[in-house]
Amino acid sequence: MSTTVPTTPGRARAVPPSAASARRRSAVVPARLADRVDAAVAATARFLTRWSVPALRVALGLVFLGFGVLKLVPGASPAESIAARTVETLTFGVVGGTAAVIFTAVLETFIGLTLVTGRLLRTGLVALAVAMAGILSPIVLFAGELFGDGMTLMGQYVLKDLVLVTGTAVVAAVALGARLKLDA
Repeated sequence: MSTTVPTTPGRARAVPPSAASARRRSAVVPARLADRVDAAVAATARFLTRWSVPALRVALGLVFLGFGVLKLVPGASPAESIAARTVETLTFGVVGGTAAVIFTAVLETFIGLTLVTGRLLRTGLVALAVAMAGILSPIVLFAGELFGDGMTLMGQYVLKDLVLVTGTAVVAAVALGARLKLDA
């Protein structure tokens, strides 16, 4: 059995059955592929909607926990001096030196533990909101030292805190009731 395929208006030519079925298959394959791609995209979107914020919460918690624990070991944290100077400046000299570093270490460790475990999360987020003032203030207080003659390594260290702030803002929004919604 052969199929006729129009070539020009008014003329048709005979096409062997194998060529006709190949054309039909070639039209079906892209449709099937598109369906599979759409299904994969939908499954990925569902997965990300469910797991991206919890994963972000734990990752941020590990970062805070690591930075906090590091500050508990004298001389181990590259941010030890800037933490001490920042707390001293923000407290008008009332808290400085080792006490400022220990305060920062305990606060960051607590925040990290709440983010990693999800326990006392709201309390940890309140502590984080307070800590953010201290975490970002070196950008204003010591801008000349951090960014004066090009960005220093400490400037990069402090600037990465902007990512921590925005990430924790997402985690806080979800913890306070916001929800990612997958459009149907």
